[in-house]
Amino acid sequence: MLRLKICLSKRWRRILTELLLIIVVVFAIRVWQQWTLVEGQAPPLQGLSLKGDPVTLSDYRGQPLLLHFWASWCPICNWEHGSIAALAEDYAVLGVAMQSGSRSELQQFMAEADGMFPVINDPRALISQRYGVRSVPTTFILDGEGNIRFREVGYSSEWGLRLRLWWLSL
Repeated sequence: MLRLKICLSKRWRRILTELLLIIVVVFAIRVWQQWTLVEGQAPPLQGLSLKGDPVTLSDYRGQPLLLHFWASWCPICNWEHGSIAALAEDYAVLGVAMQSGSRSELQQFMAEADGMFPVINDPRALISQRYGVRSVPTTFILDGEGNIRFREVGYSSEWGLRLRLWWLSL
């Protein structure tokens, strides 16, 4: 009986050690993905939406903003696009399309994808560089004063983003 308990405790120690190792690796990857992203006050952002309207971050003062960097050629971005469009029904969303073609190509893409949120074309990735974005999708959530409160690289669930926006709305 004692031998069985010792074997079980060794087994559980091994499982816990492996689980801890997985957590450390995942945390290290997330830190590495986000190390170039800006923090604090969001850098100035201005451009023309695909509709031709001028857009700046100051247009969104007083409310949380989901600032979403994506690309039309990115499969994960395309998979996530429906969630971002759904969030735009309830919250302020501004998309930045990084290296995704001409304005007319993006307009067609958004029409086919039923994207109903403002998008700024960033064909040379100048805006993306200012924010430290190296890969897409990358999402920033800003508070009503324009401070970056959350940063995500890669796929983000709609409910995770919705919860963060809701929390900043309180």
